[in-house]
Amino acid sequence: MKFYKNQLFHIYNQGNNRQKVFFTADNYLFFLWKMRMYLLPFGDFIAWCLMPNHFHWQFYVREVEIQRSVLWEHSDKVEFQRRRKKFGDKAMPVERKNHRTANENSLISLNHAIGTLQKAYTDAINKEKGWTGSVFRKKCKAKDGWIDEFVTITKNGKDDFRFMPGNDYGFQCFNYVHYNAVEANIVPQAIDY
Repeated sequence: MKFYKNQLFHIYNQGNNRQKVFFTADNYLFFLWKMRMYLLPFGDFIAWCLMPNHFHWQFYVREVEIQRSVLWEHSDKVEFQRRRKKFGDKAMPVERKNHRTANENSLISLNHAIGTLQKAYTDAINKEKGWTGSVFRKKCKAKDGWIDEFVTITKNGKDDFRFMPGNDYGFQCFNYVHYNAVEANIVPQAIDY
């Protein structure tokens, strides 16, 4: 995926062979913690939807690469918050310094962080289920705010809805993400999901 700074992206992936990736409420919560842990140092979530067999993120990219030490510090903080929420005062501190072999001043990309997030989630699911192998499709996908076809105001003599006021890609993507569960007949209204 090719990311660049200060751009809105639609990032998505699904389970291998369209299989389920979320099985319990705890799976969804764990994935949300991983999203916070690995992606927030790079930008901001505008919208997201976790469906039983796939996910969608509308994500504003502020940085394409950051120092590993910045990501590590952030991820350790978020992981400790997760542990405190789950285990209360019995939460163990995060001790990963001895397991990190990369240079803390080297850069890590958003692509790598997304891959690490999916791998961490896959490892947890495989451990929970006694499985091996990949949970997600090999390649996560992303689309930026540009449309790949020639831009025209009319199509076949009719106004092209994509270029009417309030109908830009960002707005369309926002609605698509939020109405995904409605379109899949999981809930009658987006607010219910």
